[in-house]
Amino acid sequence: MAQSVQTHSDPDLRPAGLRGVAADFGSDQRAFKTASWGKAMMWIFLLSDTFIFGCFLLSYMTARMSTPVAWPNPSEVFALHIGGENVPLILIAIMTFVLISSSGTMAMAVNFGYRRERGRTAALMLLTALLGAAFVGMQAFEWTKLISEGARPWENPWGAAQFGSSFFMITGFHGTHVTIGVIFLIIVARKVWRGDFDQERRGFFTSRKGNYEAVEIMGLYWHFVDLVWVFIFAFFYLW
Repeated sequence: MAQSVQTHSDPDLRPAGLRGVAADFGSDQRAFKTASWGKAMMWIFLLSDTFIFGCFLLSYMTARMSTPVAWPNPSEVFALHIGGENVPLILIAIMTFVLISSSGTMAMAVNFGYRRERGRTAALMLLTALLGAAFVGMQAFEWTKLISEGARPWENPWGAAQFGSSFFMITGFHGTHVTIGVIFLIIVARKVWRGDFDQERRGFFTSRKGNYEAVEIMGLYWHFVDLVWVFIFAFFYLW
């Protein structure tokens, strides 16, 4: 065993090709030994979700560039009638500001979780959940407005029919992620507030005593949801 480790550490005796890559990963175990199962599984889930959102956005790009019918103008489709004039993308700008702000409150919650300040951690997580719920509410208003104007997954009154299916599928999938995140933020915030992580109380998401890792794992998920929205915002509303 000692000879095998020495062989892998010697650059001249290291295996070539894919076996060499495997040897490099196998020789450095620090990244794998320090990560908990919960954090590792969240990273694996986020990686798989990245592929799903990537496929959706690539499909959207393909449909938009291949259709011979004119694509709807986002400044007209997503405009709100305020004060007798159409204000383009005002609702989308507010939604983006709210969601990006929630990422900041989540980062502060993780920071106070490291310090084991229960009150501030729980309060910031609940504020993050409130901002996420506001985002979902505005998205529901946006959907209602488009549906009332004739938008459907199979057609829309502004141009290419593929717009409706792409918009409802991708924004709906992202909105589902935000909704699930809001629910789990409330659950974890309640546990932090009750002191479950300090008292080592049995239950879902309760880790070792004094360990607020569940807050950090929720932060990973929430930052991912915010990052995905940046791409959706660029593809649907700015392109």
